Amino acid sequence: MSGGGVTARPVLVGCSHGTADPAGRATIRALLELTADRLPGVDVVEAFVDVQQPALPDVVAALAPRPAVIVPLLLSTGFHVEIDVRRATRQRRGVVAAPPLGPDDRITAVLADRWLALGADPRDPVVLAVAGSSRASTVPAVEAVRERFAALTGTGPVLGYGSAVEPTVPGAVALARADGAAPVSIASYLLAPGHFQSRVLAAGAERVSRPLGVDGRIVEVVVERYLAAAADLREAA
Repeated sequence: MSGGGVTARPVLVGCSHGTADPAGRATIRALLELTADRLPGVDVVEAFVDVQQPALPDVVAALAPRPAVIVPLLLSTGFHVEIDVRRATRQRRGVVAAPPLGPDDRITAVLADRWLALGADPRDPVVLAVAGSSRASTVPAVEAVRERFAALTGTGPVLGYGSAVEPTVPGAVALARADGAAPVSIASYLLAPGHFQSRVLAAGAERVSRPLGVDGRIVEVVVERYLAAAADLREAA
């Protein structure tokens, strides 16, 4: 995958979690292909922090001595950003990391569009499903997304977490039903199909939005993250 061959411009390393789901893999690949189209002259490569290969440290090592910008294809900070990605930037000189994709109003707008496509009534209970992290730094990001989503849709979403934090997504669905209200819908704040989306689908809601997936607004965020980090890398050289 390339935006135009080997050049002096930093390589864009699109780093995602990784998944065994073929649809999830195809989604990430498509996002990076569209990113490469938007960045002529920039080589764009994949890397992963779990499940898939090539692993991020191996990609960073293999690119030496070329400069590289790691763009986390993750929706908020957390363990993988704060530990795995940061560690990779310390492997050698000339490697920097951009911030994760979220929170960003454009991505939250995609989330709102996916939920609105369900045709759910904003007066009915809504669960906002997020991946979850044990890192406290994720809390402000998740709250920012919840508030913006609520403003865009006129809902009062209950947060549900895929891991590490309570309530879980099934627990949040149960809370949303506490007064006997139904149907419950879920807005899935996940980038691509995979393990977490499967758990969201099994959480007991009547309607579940599809993951954010491939969208030009997300590509725009990836490109901006890369360009800003590449500029910082040039200034530090």
